[in-house]
Amino acid sequence: MRNPRELYELTAAAMDVPAGLPLIAGLTGFADAGSTVSQLGAYLLENLPHHELLAQFDNDILLDYRARRPTFTFEHDHLEDYRPPKLALYLIDDEVGRPFLFLQGYEPDFEWEAFSAAVVGLIETLEVSSTTWVHAIPMPVPHTRPLALTVSGNNTELIEQLSVWRPRTQAPATAMHLIEFRLTERQHLTTGLVVLVPHYLGDTEYPAALIAALQGISASTGLVFPTDFLRDDDRDFIANINEQVQGNAELQRLVGALEERHDTYMQDNPVKRGMGDAGSLPTADEIAAELEQFLAHQRRHGQDDSGDSLD
Repeated sequence: MRNPRELYELTAAAMDVPAGLPLIAGLTGFADAGSTVSQLGAYLLENLPHHELLAQFDNDILLDYRARRPTFTFEHDHLEDYRPPKLALYLIDDEVGRPFLFLQGYEPDFEWEAFSAAVVGLIETLEVSSTTWVHAIPMPVPHTRPLALTVSGNNTELIEQLSVWRPRTQAPATAMHLIEFRLTERQHLTTGLVVLVPHYLGDTEYPAALIAALQGISASTGLVFPTDFLRDDDRDFIANINEQVQGNAELQRLVGALEERHDTYMQDNPVKRGMGDAGSLPTADEIAAELEQFLAHQRRHGQDDSGDSLD
């Protein structure tokens, strides 16, 4: 196996990363239903107040250029603006200024074992506290019900709280599955979040899928993310979908059948019993409010959430 350290270059900023930060990972390339992972990458890098590059992986080792061709801009009579794909590790602050690490980009085409070893090595070197990764798959579920999650890894409390669908099955692996497997071997706290997206919306950019992913990440890490504008987008998106369904009898039958199947399944699902009277997961806003209340309590007592003095 190739030396994992050959796969990436660290920036000077990596030398100053504090120990004990959570890591979030989202790699595109598999069944990114609802463009969940793509949306997550854009959201975290474009909407949070600060991000800094810590490490960038080598495309010439990991990328199949003919399968995922880079793009140029043709400007009248010449080429410019070469944009190759990017796989990198970032330091980002959440909405209340808490730092975390974010591994973002394409899923490698080659060298999975070396890539897995490289990521595990970075996690150990940076003394990462926990790793949470996200992907999404199409499922026969209706858009008229809250999106559910399947949770893997060794965060047993979160699995009991959030994991609605727990099959025993064989499925195609991703590079992040391999990393989760290697991390759990080391008893590193690891959570895999699978967003279950309505199959008929799998090829769309579905705002509710991003919201569900952020809710899961918040539950796993305690990080806070602004979602008001996402919820506005989702209301508009759902209104458009409902309009299309109402105008198509076949779609109405499909959604009705999915609703009946979903409700029957959830009736005896153990996760539902822990959701409260409304039968839905806490929203990201509710999680954020609880965390902000906790942080305010800690500040009143002169400490942050890690127990260190704020002075």
